[in-house]
Amino acid sequence: MTTKETTPVHLAKNNLGFSREPLLAPFGFKGGSLDELWLVNSQIEDTIGHSGYGMAIQSVLWSDPQVFTSFSQCGGNAAMLLVTQKALSLIKEIPFTTPPRMIESILPALYAYASALTGIPDLKKTFVLNALVSVDFALWQLYAQQHQIHHFDELVQDFSSDLTARHSHLGVIPLVTYGMSLEEVHSLAKDGVFFFKIKLGQDPGQRHSQQEMLEADKQRALDVHLALKDYTTPFTDSGHIMYYFDANGRYEKKEFMEDLLSFMDVQGILARTLILEEPFPEGIDMSVINLPVRIAADESAHSPEDVRHLIDDLGYSALALKPIAKTLSLSLTMLEIAMSRDTPCFCADLTVTPYLCDWNRNVACRLPPLPGLKTGIMESNGRQNYRNWEALKAAHPLPDAPWLEPQNGLYLLDETFYRTSGGVLLKPQNAQLS
Repeated sequence: MTTKETTPVHLAKNNLGFSREPLLAPFGFKGGSLDELWLVNSQIEDTIGHSGYGMAIQSVLWSDPQVFTSFSQCGGNAAMLLVTQKALSLIKEIPFTTPPRMIESILPALYAYASALTGIPDLKKTFVLNALVSVDFALWQLYAQQHQIHHFDELVQDFSSDLTARHSHLGVIPLVTYGMSLEEVHSLAKDGVFFFKIKLGQDPGQRHSQQEMLEADKQRALDVHLALKDYTTPFTDSGHIMYYFDANGRYEKKEFMEDLLSFMDVQGILARTLILEEPFPEGIDMSVINLPVRIAADESAHSPEDVRHLIDDLGYSALALKPIAKTLSLSLTMLEIAMSRDTPCFCADLTVTPYLCDWNRNVACRLPPLPGLKTGIMESNGRQNYRNWEALKAAHPLPDAPWLEPQNGLYLLDETFYRTSGGVLLKPQNAQLS
C-alpha cells in the first residue's frame, strides 16, 4: 500500500523505564508459572521535536520458555529489557519513515543480538518481537505526530484495508488458567461471558509426562464444560457458551491431541469448541488439516512467511493477532495475508494493562466476528491477574472511560471511543520524555 510521503528524519533521543508488576497469584501456563510481569516504557523523540511513547508487557514464559527456564524469572526479564534497549539504540542509526519499515530494518540485527545475549542459538523470534512492542508503539505515536494524525483509522489506513468493521460492543474473553476455581468460572458466566479461553498443557506431576498432561487436560476440559454447558447466550449461533482451548504448543505427538479431541467429542465438548490454539510445539511442522476443529496459530506466527506456511501448507484456519505482543507493525501484515486467504482473525491478550488493552481493542473492534459468534471479541485477563489493576487503570489517558471495564460480558464502544481511538494516541498520565 502507498504510505504518506515523508522526508526521513533521525531519532535524537530515547528513554527506557520499567516497573515490576506483581500478580494476584502465580500464573500457570506452558507447564510453568510466574508471579510478576515487567511493564516497560519506551520514549523517543526526533530531531524536529516530535515524540512518541510506547508501553509493553514482557512475557518471557510465553515468548520463549527456553529463556524462562535457562534464567531466573528476573534474569529472563532483564535479558528481554536489554533487547529493548538495543532496539532503541538501533533505531537511532536508521532514518525513520514508517514504523513497519523501521521494525523490518532492525529485526535481523536485533535477533542476532538477543540470541548471543541469551546464549540460545534457536531463540524464538517471538521473544524479540515481545521486546520490540514498546518501541513499535512509540514509533506509531511519533508517526502520528509527524503527520498530524488524531484517529486510529487514519493511522493504519495506508497499511491495512482489512480493518473495516465498527462494532458497538466486544465480547470479553477471560482466561481460565490451571488454577481457576469452578466457582470463578460460574461467576464469569453469570456476568455474561459467552466465550471462554481455557488453558491446556498442565504438568501435574512435574515429570514432563505427555500421558499425565493428556489425562489432566481431559479432566479439566470436562470439569469446565460441566460448569458451563447449561448457560445460554444471545451472542453465539448455537445459543450456548462456546470454548477456545489454548494448548500453548504442549502436545509433542499428534496422537495425544487426537485422543484429547476424541474424548472432547464424546463428552459434547467439541461441539462447543470454536478454536483450538497452538496444539504442537513450534518447529515440529505438523499438519492440522485432519483435526476436527478450527486450529489457530499464535506463537508460531512471527513473520509473513510463517503465516503463509501455516495456512497454505499446514491447514491452520484462524490467526491470533497480538499487536500488544508482536508489534502492531507485524500484526497488520499478518492480518492482510490471513484475510486474503479467508482466514478469520481475532485479538488475543498477553495479560496487559488497560492502556495496552486499547491498542488491541482498536484492532478487535474493526475485525469481523469469528464464525459461530454474532459479535466481535477480545481476550482480556488483566483484571483477573494484576494486584495493582486499579492503579494501572488510573494511569490510562482516559481513566474514567466506560469501555475500560466490561458490562455484562461486553466492552461497550460508543462514539467517544472511536473519536478518541481509546486514548492510544495520547500519552499515559505518568509518561514524560526525559
